[in-house]
Amino acid sequence: MPDGLKQALEKMRADGASDVAVDNFRHYYERLARGETGTIAEDEIEPARDLPKATELPEPDGSEALDKAVTIRLNGGLGTSMGMTGPKSLLEVKDGLTFLDIIARQVLNLRERHGIRLPLVLMHSFRTRDESLRCLERYPELKQDVPLDFLQGRVPKINADDLTPASWPKDPELEWAPPGHGDLYTALVTSGMLQDLLDHGYEYAFVANSDNLGAVLEPRILSWFARENLPFAMEVLRRAESDKKGGHIARRKNGGLLLRETAQVRDEDQDAYQDIERHRYFNCNNLWLNLKTLDTVLKERDGVLGLPMIVNKKTVDPGDSSSPAVFQLESAMGAAIDVFDGAEALEVTRERFAPVKTTNDLLVVRSDAYELTDQAEMRLVRDEPPVVDLDSDHYKLIRDFDAHFPSGPPSLKQCDRLTVKGDVTFGKDVTIRGSVEIDGDRTLEDGAVLEG
Repeated sequence: MPDGLKQALEKMRADGASDVAVDNFRHYYERLARGETGTIAEDEIEPARDLPKATELPEPDGSEALDKAVTIRLNGGLGTSMGMTGPKSLLEVKDGLTFLDIIARQVLNLRERHGIRLPLVLMHSFRTRDESLRCLERYPELKQDVPLDFLQGRVPKINADDLTPASWPKDPELEWAPPGHGDLYTALVTSGMLQDLLDHGYEYAFVANSDNLGAVLEPRILSWFARENLPFAMEVLRRAESDKKGGHIARRKNGGLLLRETAQVRDEDQDAYQDIERHRYFNCNNLWLNLKTLDTVLKERDGVLGLPMIVNKKTVDPGDSSSPAVFQLESAMGAAIDVFDGAEALEVTRERFAPVKTTNDLLVVRSDAYELTDQAEMRLVRDEPPVVDLDSDHYKLIRDFDAHFPSGPPSLKQCDRLTVKGDVTFGKDVTIRGSVEIDGDRTLEDGAVLEG
């Protein structure tokens, strides 16, 4: 498909893409054109077992590594799945604060406690940058010796029938797609951010999604990472039943670790993929990078890490199922665990994983199942977060969700599971205990206690 590739590369260059970004797209396009699907077969891998645990690591040995560390947050999401049109990180999430408010306060608190530089760096998309930076203007003390942000790239969507770049004159922006958070490594180079960090003496990066407030730079983990001279480390959790469809780690037959995402699983391997006893660990997307090693490997590979490919099958207009079928070529940043020799995975506790992907998650985080400490860290007040399943017909979009909790979330600190079927409005100071299912349209009165 040389014509399709030529057209796609010309489109990227006209859009201002760098040579490194173009080369990365070419790498994945050529793999797609060769017929690769990006799948990882079950018989190619073995389960990962007996990983080191963060709770068993020794106490940190001083702040030398801390003063060479940077926190990078992925902040390109718009929260469209919840009906938002702006940056998801500007959603109010706890005690009147947004994700970005809490992240900023976490970083500033760590600086004060440890006497370190610790820059906060955000990877934005074009759609999230301006609003997010305006929000952070209320924290002028965040400014450090490196820029506060850099931009992720974008790539053409590819027509599924002939592998030419998709055209959609109704809305040309829909012709483009983010290349997945694996673009982190490319964007660090093309933006100049990686070189800037190295020039200012930063060697270690803690990377996490902006919607995961459990992800705070942990000195004990950083000390382990630096002491072991690791190139890359991924935080993982033991999978529960609710995690069975998330990306998991495994080992190649030669012993190296890899990440397998949902889109990389063959239909015939679904049962094994979702077997949480076989594949015990899933990726929290909290990563630790040795920036010097990353720089060396990228230079050796001319800027192309060659992460495993993810082929996402979509329509060019996600809101119009009759629009042309397209491929979005993506990669996952955690897949770099398969690139670096000696990369490790570390089992952490559930407290370090509190993402908000849906309004179900938002209700849990807003509730008293979590509390915001004086250090601006999210503390889970129970062993495991409650499982919430709200009727998507009434709660999926944030405006509808908020309307059903006019006086705030119910108490969930004694709740194991809450299922809501129907149009239910919650009064003030409602308490949920144990496992509760609410079926049918109703309004719960102030102070109601639901159990069983």
